[in-house]
Amino acid sequence: MTHDASTVEQAPAASSPAPRTRPPMVGRLVGVDLARGLAIFGMYAAHVGPDPSVGGITGRLMEVCHGRSSALFALLAGFSLVLLTGRRVPKTGLEGRQSVVRVLIRSLILLVLGTALTMAGTQVDVILAFYSLYFVLALPLRRLRAGALAALAAVSALVLPQVLYVVRLSIDTGTWAETVIDHDPLARISGTDGVVDLLFTGAYPVLTWMPYVIAGMAVARLDLASATVRLRLAVAGGVLAVLGSGGSWLALHLFPGVSAAIGASGDGTGSAASAWWSDLVGDPTGDTPAWLLVASPHSETTLSILSNTGVAIAVLTACIAATDRLPRFRRLATPVITVGTMSLTAYVFNIAGIWALGIKEVPGSPLPVLLGFVAAITLLAAVWARFFRRGPLEYLVNSATMVAHHVR
Repeated sequence: MTHDASTVEQAPAASSPAPRTRPPMVGRLVGVDLARGLAIFGMYAAHVGPDPSVGGITGRLMEVCHGRSSALFALLAGFSLVLLTGRRVPKTGLEGRQSVVRVLIRSLILLVLGTALTMAGTQVDVILAFYSLYFVLALPLRRLRAGALAALAAVSALVLPQVLYVVRLSIDTGTWAETVIDHDPLARISGTDGVVDLLFTGAYPVLTWMPYVIAGMAVARLDLASATVRLRLAVAGGVLAVLGSGGSWLALHLFPGVSAAIGASGDGTGSAASAWWSDLVGDPTGDTPAWLLVASPHSETTLSILSNTGVAIAVLTACIAATDRLPRFRRLATPVITVGTMSLTAYVFNIAGIWALGIKEVPGSPLPVLLGFVAAITLLAAVWARFFRRGPLEYLVNSATMVAHHVR
């Protein structure tokens, strides 16, 4: 989850006083770091927070974080890819080739690190290996303009969930996936389904998570210094969220057969009527197409992608606007911003902590455990940022990509 691209373009660290001569867009990238920090804390809540089934305000807050934090990360991955390969004007020539190699090296590191964390055996569905594939597959799109990227994100959101549903049905009824897994070295090394897992059966399948990445690329291409652009983005985010969750709510309440089918095949503890926003009803199964009408964050449906993308865009836009227009808020948010500048370190810290503490139920820890993780990473980030520009893992990744300078 390496997102230090924003700090590459921004000379001072996020916690440093802003010089008066700072170019406008450089300052506004601090809002992206704030969004990353919020996504980190949301991810912590999904991993080591109380189980949402506890109900009440705490349960609702935990449930809001599930799926939506990882979708925000995926959208920010697309944003970071554009930062690395040229934000307003795509890099070309030698500089363009070097930026591509840097992204490929990052992807390889994420694949290795993600596989290693998966092999640690925690109950967390590690996203880093999926991230590596997102970056590689999005690279050919790096020169597209915002409009083309937005259109591609929309088409992929409309089409790919249905493709994934059909593919998963074929996996359930056929043997081709087992054949691929048997010959996949990644599957043998990691103890997972390898490439099949990354593409189709995992928690963050490429087929239905690429729309988030492409949408993030489209957002990064926009002139976020413009208040008009930010307003339009905020409205677009709200519309997408309403279309996704609202469309699912209508389907579940207007067609009783849909709720009945989902309730009969779900494995969760929640009501099927809440599947328009909550994962508590359980994981989708392939035994009924009714699941295609839910918008629960991890349902991998068109409606869930629309909803999650809308929420992610709204959060990112709010973070950019708030850090730009409200200097006092920006100062108060500095601890969260600092965590956001070292999101890969924060992510690995969370998984390593879960492994070291022997946490077996994810989610399901008491609230003080979540608060302890948040306090620990916030303190670590604040102390580290006083002496270093990048987080520890961000520094190592950036150093590894320096080999790209030898490309000619």
